[in-house]
Amino acid sequence: MELPQMPELMGLSLLLGLLALVATAAVARGWLRAEEETSGRPAGQKANGCPPDKSLKSKKQKLQQRIRKEKPQQHNFTHRLLAASLKSHSGNITCMDFSSNGKYLATCADDRTVRIWSTKDFLQREHRSMRANVDLDHATLVRFSPDCRAFIVWLANGDTLRVFKMMKRDDGGYTFTATPEDFPKKHKAPIVNIGIADTGKFIMTASSDTTILIWNLKGQVLSTINTNHMNNTYAAISPCSRFVASCGFTPDVKVWEVCFGKKGDFQEVVRAFELKGHSAAVHFFAFSNDSRRMASVSKDGTWKLWDTDVEYKKQQDPYLLRTGRFEEASTMPCCLALSPDAQVLALASGSSIHLYNTRRGEKEEFFEQVHGECISDLSFDITGRLLASCGDRAVRLFHNTPGYRAVVEEMQALLKRASNESTRQRLQQQLTQAQEALKNLGALKK
Repeated sequence: MELPQMPELMGLSLLLGLLALVATAAVARGWLRAEEETSGRPAGQKANGCPPDKSLKSKKQKLQQRIRKEKPQQHNFTHRLLAASLKSHSGNITCMDFSSNGKYLATCADDRTVRIWSTKDFLQREHRSMRANVDLDHATLVRFSPDCRAFIVWLANGDTLRVFKMMKRDDGGYTFTATPEDFPKKHKAPIVNIGIADTGKFIMTASSDTTILIWNLKGQVLSTINTNHMNNTYAAISPCSRFVASCGFTPDVKVWEVCFGKKGDFQEVVRAFELKGHSAAVHFFAFSNDSRRMASVSKDGTWKLWDTDVEYKKQQDPYLLRTGRFEEASTMPCCLALSPDAQVLALASGSSIHLYNTRRGEKEEFFEQVHGECISDLSFDITGRLLASCGDRAVRLFHNTPGYRAVVEEMQALLKRASNESTRQRLQQQLTQAQEALKNLGALKK
């Protein structure tokens, strides 16, 4: 066999090399064309004609990812009377409730969680909370059970009640378990409030039409109340658990008694009394801790304090104790909270809070733009020393300086009438404690 001639071998090598160059050029042209189609300009050239920055694309991608991950900026608020801000929710807080034993605060938000906060941490640097998840929904309202071993929520999408049981763990924390079945759907309009009687005998739900339902704890409807308000704006159970009250389009607050037998069996709901005196729709109302006082705020631009410790079965009407002006109520919806001793009235409109002394009817404190959204709930803790508000992703806690001042005024008046030394010493001790608290907060009037 003869080997190929040298010229033929060289020609074959040149031919193979040429084919490789052609293939490489074709691949390069295809890559350039793809770059032009995706960028809208020739590859290797930026919009200003300069060579491309290889890190530009990766920087843009990182920036976009960071923007997507960043949460909306939290509303910042400072004030000399701000005691604490509770910040763990990633969504707007819609409702809160203090437990009857004073140990916990429950908050619910549209982030599909309910958080349980320890009140003993409120004045500390860190604020601990436990999280309960609301599966496939989120809660708009939350209320503790009287024994503080459970809580109920109103489901935004499910339009019904769900019960969560709280089980204590060995480490001191809690686990939260929803009961197997939610309450049946009964309301036909959006809900305005829910509540559990402190006796544990019944649950109340109220919707924005004219309906209030009274349930037993097993989810059975005991009674249906037609408020005849044209529409309900608020309803609540009194702390004594005897009454259910509602307000709405009409210029009054209507109160019913929920009656039970000696053996604890439900009997009936009967009309008790009304708060009459406003000239326009009532936005909101609240009870004092002993249910002997009520406060209301109306679209007529006034708030009123009532003595409700009356014998209504003998046709005795509540007494009007005080009327104050609150012009904001005439232009926008608002809510209120009455301190446990009924000495201080807190009114919220928009994102601001006003504190009034109910004895004199004077406004003593004003907190402006407390939240980044309109205030959704307002409540005093069971001691009356702190006022809580929510409206965005935080709960703000304020020192109740008007409450301390009211104690000072009351103790000074009682000291003048004290008949024995032991009473005088007790009153003086309470007076000194209130004055010291005001001094520490820089709110003691000279």
